[in-house]
Amino acid sequence: MKLFRFILFMICLLPISVMAQNATVVSAKKDTVVPKPFHSPRIATHRSLILPGLGQAYNREYWKIPVVYGALAIPTYAFFYNNSFYQKTKFAYDALYAAIYNKDSSMLPKIDASVKHTDGSPLTIDDYQNYRNQFRKDRDYSVLWFMIIWGLNVLDATVFAHLKNFDVSNDLSMHIEPSFNPITRSPGIGLVINMKSSSPRIPVNAAAR
Repeated sequence: MKLFRFILFMICLLPISVMAQNATVVSAKKDTVVPKPFHSPRIATHRSLILPGLGQAYNREYWKIPVVYGALAIPTYAFFYNNSFYQKTKFAYDALYAAIYNKDSSMLPKIDASVKHTDGSPLTIDDYQNYRNQFRKDRDYSVLWFMIIWGLNVLDATVFAHLKNFDVSNDLSMHIEPSFNPITRSPGIGLVINMKSSSPRIPVNAAAR
């Protein structure tokens, strides 16, 4: 009879033991800190150098990719636009120069008639020279701006890849609180930085009398 009661008691105790073990496992899982995978800034930099927006994709900032290509599209369009008119004005200048100084008018009929003054009057050789130089300068500037925007794309990917490795959890905090300097016996203001919840606070006192 006593043996039967003991067996019955153990059977009733078994579910409680299993529940306690499960609770311990769940608690251990909650207390376990899963290490954050390292995010390589070097990979983000190299990918942005190879192809604009690829570093932003590595950083999982996909919304920046249309911004990058939209910014690069502006100097790209400016380059083709200015290069087109540079070629036209250069050819017209060379044709007029050959006609005036070399008595060769064979290239005059090939001058693009769309390049003219706003009032419709034809351009002189000096006008073509000025426009040629201006379009060439604007074309070169568009290449420079393209390289600058590409560089900013690389810089953005590198900086934000570094920020991915920073600890921005709730354990980080910073606030200002009153303090007292025991040496000068004067009140002040303290800047308190909590790096982790389990670590002591590090006050940076700025005494204000």
